[in-house]
Amino acid sequence: MIRRSVLIVVLVVGILSPASQSLRFELQSGHTKCIAEDIKSNSMSVGKYHVVNPNEDYPLPDSHKLTVRVTSSHGNSYHSSEKMEKGQFAFTAAEEGDYMACFWAPDHSPPITLTVDFDWRTGVHAKDWSNVAKKGQVDAMELELKKLFDTVTFIHEEMFYLRER
Repeated sequence: MIRRSVLIVVLVVGILSPASQSLRFELQSGHTKCIAEDIKSNSMSVGKYHVVNPNEDYPLPDSHKLTVRVTSSHGNSYHSSEKMEKGQFAFTAAEEGDYMACFWAPDHSPPITLTVDFDWRTGVHAKDWSNVAKKGQVDAMELELKKLFDTVTFIHEEMFYLRER
């Protein structure tokens, strides 16, 4: 009976846990591409980005650099970097609404196309569960239960947020 309950909990956690996925897109020199995410206030948000090296045998050329800015719908800036080939950001949203990450590639002659790998997580998905397990020395089942509890709490808060809209 206990094994069956444990199996059910593990299956539910497995179903509710999303797979980690990043976004890969192409950006031509002299152009901009923006990605928006609707974030609740007081939600944690983390992001990582890097330019994919078109020729892995050689270092990334200087022409393959980005300017990146993350702003809220109210115009507040949360991250800004210029001429970077990779970077990361983390913040807690002060206000709810659409947050936008914009990527600019400098103009280049002849035109080039950059491939950018971007991973942006918000809310319960932004938490680094592997570090929670290492720091707390918790067993696997306790960690899964903590994940499930945070997921349920996030869903509950999201329901209230959607009712208010």
